[in-house]
Amino acid sequence: MSWFERRTWQEPGWTPGDIVAAKGDRTVSVVLPALDEERTVGDVVASVRPLVGSVVDELVVVDSGSADATARVAEAAGARVVRREDVLPDLPPVPGKGEVLWRSLAATSGDFVVFLDSDLVDPDPAFVPSLLGPLVSEPGVHLVKGFYRRPLRLESSGGGRVTELLARPVLSALRPALGGLIQPLGGEYAGTREFLESVPFAAGYGVEIGLLLDAEARYGLDGLAQVNLGVRKHRNRSLRQLGVMSRQILGTALERCGVPAADAPFTQFVPVAGEWLPDVTEVRVADRPPMREVLARPRG
Repeated sequence: MSWFERRTWQEPGWTPGDIVAAKGDRTVSVVLPALDEERTVGDVVASVRPLVGSVVDELVVVDSGSADATARVAEAAGARVVRREDVLPDLPPVPGKGEVLWRSLAATSGDFVVFLDSDLVDPDPAFVPSLLGPLVSEPGVHLVKGFYRRPLRLESSGGGRVTELLARPVLSALRPALGGLIQPLGGEYAGTREFLESVPFAAGYGVEIGLLLDAEARYGLDGLAQVNLGVRKHRNRSLRQLGVMSRQILGTALERCGVPAADAPFTQFVPVAGEWLPDVTEVRVADRPPMREVLARPRG
């Protein structure tokens, strides 16, 4: 039986009761990284809130410097809100999603951590039980990725433009064993604290592919699982935004596979008054160290 057959749940049927029974005295933290998501974060929190006290032991929104009402909306919906700057305050934060996820490990305590993006539209309350299912019931699983259909205006299936045009081809070329991952970049996933605290986190959008590559390197394919989450709707980004995201993802993937890809400027070109002009973005690839090492250091 192939890894895909062993570790893929096309119709995950775990109920909240199943998860409570299987997890025993182990605890679960649900983390939502958020940056200016006042329109959607409340609904995402509300989809998880009924599970708090049974399946979920803590529900935390880590705010990444929002200029809108994200923190207020999240708190009103029932989450504990933590500012990025207040976690490990002696370490100045750097920009990026991975930075927020990394700091969330120091702000939570669950044996299992579930990450959900804050820009989800119509989030399904079954996301969390489905992601936890393999972790609590299958020995040896340390990272569970969600996969889903992502509707776009011109494309009603598939894993998103960066996934299909960059991530899956890169994995096929550099780490072909991971070719069975349907959504390697998906923002809905869960892992054991044992794993998450033991590996570095890419500071930016490379965090998901970095964790995936590290999990496979550490535990082998059977340390990974994937579950079908149905349909995931979220805001769609522009091609220029996706270009910067792709550069971070590619840099992290290359570094994990032994190919140097240091921080560097990334140049795109935009038309201005009939001319094409360069637009340069500084792209950070450098990792944050494993959280276990950071927490073990004496604090000054």
